[in-house]
Amino acid sequence: MVNLTHLSVREAADDIASGETSAQELVQECLDWIYAREDEVGAFEYLDPDYVIEQARQLDNGPRLGPLHGVPVGIKDTYDTADMPTAYGSTIYEGNRPGADASAVALCRAAGAVIVGKTVTTEFAYWSPGKTRNPRNPDHTPGGSSSGSAAAVADNMLPLAFGSQTAASVIRPAAFCGVYGYKVTRGGFDPRGLNPLAPTLDSPGFFTRSLGDIPLVRSVLVNDDPDPEPRGDNSPLRVGLVRTAHWDEAEAATRDVVEDSANRLADGGAIVTEPEMPDGFQYLSETQNTIMAFEIARGFAWEYVNHRDKLSETFCEIVETGLSTLYDDYISAIALADRCRAGFAGVFEDVDVLLAPSTVGEAPAGINATGNPLFSRMWTLMHMPSLHLPTGSGPNGLPVGVQVMGRHHADNQLVVDGQWMWDRLV
Repeated sequence: MVNLTHLSVREAADDIASGETSAQELVQECLDWIYAREDEVGAFEYLDPDYVIEQARQLDNGPRLGPLHGVPVGIKDTYDTADMPTAYGSTIYEGNRPGADASAVALCRAAGAVIVGKTVTTEFAYWSPGKTRNPRNPDHTPGGSSSGSAAAVADNMLPLAFGSQTAASVIRPAAFCGVYGYKVTRGGFDPRGLNPLAPTLDSPGFFTRSLGDIPLVRSVLVNDDPDPEPRGDNSPLRVGLVRTAHWDEAEAATRDVVEDSANRLADGGAIVTEPEMPDGFQYLSETQNTIMAFEIARGFAWEYVNHRDKLSETFCEIVETGLSTLYDDYISAIALADRCRAGFAGVFEDVDVLLAPSTVGEAPAGINATGNPLFSRMWTLMHMPSLHLPTGSGPNGLPVGVQVMGRHHADNQLVVDGQWMWDRLV
């Protein structure tokens, strides 16, 4: 008998469309597993099982709405939902009921998705963690800020859950929990209804257990091709290995996985080079932090002025750092980022994708911090689409993988190339 909780998004949608199962049967199995695991994993901020079943029942009794018909989906608690509370990971907004769904949520509903609940986020999608534990080992962090979404998908509670990224908030939890993570080209999805942290950097994203699910979900959100053509064997993939200026800060397991992946890709027919990065690239992690702090301080001025006692010390520190950042320093950071983005047009003349570490290493022990975002900061600042591929494991048996970046707004091609890579790495 098929375990419905292990289905991919496509498999679930196809089984419901064919009548092999129903939306109600699928979500009931997901709920049963959530009941069994939630006390240990803590993926959900809000869950109303009766409402979930009612959504599924209505879908089973009506016409097929779209490609996500009956598919259970989790929503990070930074996305507005009109029928569920949205607190942004903060007690300041406890019980907050938005008047409308975020764009991504509304489009998923229109395509037939069952919105199962709100998944745990860190405070305002910054560093202070929520209750979620890593399903691979509950004594370790799941990463952040999209902690609940990554953990729910990794633990087979859901086939799809939404997150967002300002520094490393999709790639890092995907890496720590061992699932696929996809961050859209900045500006590639409509961000309305997604609570901003630092608008210059914020990008939506989501987690799946199948690369093939990513174009399907993209088709719902932006009307892109749900079934892009795979890369042919007569078209060798050009891979640019980027160790970055922080290579020595990576744990041995990360360095080994990245280098082994590059070697295996070369053995599998890829052309692997180490391209020269644009001038100033080595400063981009620091630059990202400058921009993020400056924008957080302005965007959360009301919360800081009026509810400082309800903010974590960590969040107050980033606000205070941003308030002390000079406007000239912020503009200089923006200018450096703009120059580097322009410089990558030349890099991508010689490569199709960039290969780099996803994280410093395995998920650290403890749940009072979410891990180091170092190896995603620069790519988020570059506004590139990013994928995490869960290719290996570290000395503690926890997941370790690689990060792959593509050209701006060539997101489906990045997934196609990521699949080509995956087929040669597993």
